[in-house]
Amino acid sequence: MNDRYDAGHGADGGGAPYELVGYDEYGRPVYRQATDQQAQHHQQAQQAQQAQQAQQYDAYQQQGHQGYGYDPYATGGHQQPGYDPYGTGSVPPQQPQTPAYGSYDTYGAQQQGGQAPQQGAPYDPYGQSAHTGQQPRVTEQTAHIPQQPGPADDDPGPAGTAPDYRTEQFAFVEEPDGDSEDVIDWMKFTENRTERREEAKRRARSRIVALAVVLALVAAGGVGYLWYAGKLPGLSDSGAGTGTTTAAGAQKRDVIVVHLHDTTGGGTTTALLVDNTTTEQGTTVLLPNSLALTADDGATTTLAKSVEDDGSEGTRTALDTVLGTDIEGTWRLDTPFLLTLVDLVGNIEVDTDTDVPDPDAKKGEAPLVKKGKGQTLSGKMAVAYATHRGSGEPQNAQLERFGQVMHGVLRKMTSDPDAATLTVQTLGQILEPPLTDKDLGDFLARLSDRAKGGDHKSALLPVQDDGTLTAEASDSVVKDVLGGTAKSPDENAAVSVSVRNATGVKDHTEKARVVLLNGGFTFRAAGTAAAPEATSEVVYADAADKENATEVAKTLGLDAGSVTKGKVTGNARVSVVLGQDYDPGS
Repeated sequence: MNDRYDAGHGADGGGAPYELVGYDEYGRPVYRQATDQQAQHHQQAQQAQQAQQAQQYDAYQQQGHQGYGYDPYATGGHQQPGYDPYGTGSVPPQQPQTPAYGSYDTYGAQQQGGQAPQQGAPYDPYGQSAHTGQQPRVTEQTAHIPQQPGPADDDPGPAGTAPDYRTEQFAFVEEPDGDSEDVIDWMKFTENRTERREEAKRRARSRIVALAVVLALVAAGGVGYLWYAGKLPGLSDSGAGTGTTTAAGAQKRDVIVVHLHDTTGGGTTTALLVDNTTTEQGTTVLLPNSLALTADDGATTTLAKSVEDDGSEGTRTALDTVLGTDIEGTWRLDTPFLLTLVDLVGNIEVDTDTDVPDPDAKKGEAPLVKKGKGQTLSGKMAVAYATHRGSGEPQNAQLERFGQVMHGVLRKMTSDPDAATLTVQTLGQILEPPLTDKDLGDFLARLSDRAKGGDHKSALLPVQDDGTLTAEASDSVVKDVLGGTAKSPDENAAVSVSVRNATGVKDHTEKARVVLLNGGFTFRAAGTAAAPEATSEVVYADAADKENATEVAKTLGLDAGSVTKGKVTGNARVSVVLGQDYDPGS
């Protein structure tokens, strides 16, 4: 328990009284115990004061002031016993004793001590006594603040003594709130939680904006693709009989021209392999050898003659001009390579339309290829069927058989680009630039995928007898399949003249060619007659070409009577047969 400085205070207390020595930095009084001499003086002063109070009380009683009246201003009314509001001496002897106040300086040093202040003596709050006499200094003791634990060797006061607290003994200190840290932590948690919610909202808004932008871009890309593919309503029209849809804008197509060279029987067969990546359709366009083309020198020629004379590059350029296409490369496929290709893919199945005899077999033996549906063809059988042309059959019949073989090859070809490239490399053929093994392998793999899915077909390009394109060809094949514009040789171009040498002199053909070219005509060689003929002949088929035929006779130095109307050959407008009457020097 705490030792109180008022414990044992008084004459019969257990310890010496305390005396005021000064004030601390907070304004609180500081006490210390008085010495024995001081305690004796203090006890004597108390006894004297009690005796004086007793005398005053007796005198007060004798004057007849009895009872317990209350006079707040001590004016002579009945006063309650034991109450003196102003300390005038009416306090009974039981009044608690007060410590003796000596005289101290501002630092708590005793100036005068031992005696209690006399009645009516002035009080100096700063410890300066009214007396001038010097008091002996006493041994100082450790001062303690009230309500604080005293020294360990101090004796506690009497048990049951009630503490006498006064206002100056308390110091009010603002105690920290134990929950303040929790409140701060809660505020921080709430603030962080709010910030996280706001951040989550901002991220959500950013994601929504990004998603909207992506959807807008996808929608724009889809509309652009549909516009490019010609599938937007109102911007497309149906192709006639092709099952495809064309648009005002060009569709994307990959085109390669393939020439089949018959190394045994001679002659060539030409087709265009078309992969429409927009409509995902594949087509093999069969080109008749009679198709009229414009040669490099501006002369009109046929497809067959162009392949023989102008080669692959010249023929590809001429086809681009006539058909309005963009052919990416030329694939020269000789019959031995076709045989190997069919064997590599593992034979093909074709619905054959005729029996094909074995060219190496004797007469009367069974045909190499039998007519019927779903016929399995090996490499040798496929080559024989693709190049077969029966007696009296048009060239288009043989052309369509070649288309069947190509369709069968594409169906058996692998759809893997790498594997298809390996197949092409295994053929061992040399491709003409800019076509490479990888380009051809990738292209054939895509067409193979189309053929297996039923999205590949063959289409024959229809041409007129003179080799020019018809309106049907322009609509059904050139425009819808190739995406081009038909452009046959101009009718106002130089008149084409086919010359057949029947003079018996080989050099006369070359001399006639020079003369006709110098005269502004287009020369076409029609070969050499088996037997010489006596007279020359100039033939025209159209009445509009009669004048042109007359001019050709004049240019060659022939008589006007040699001009006649009849059937022309070689897709020319005027046909000439040079007889023995032809004189190159005339």
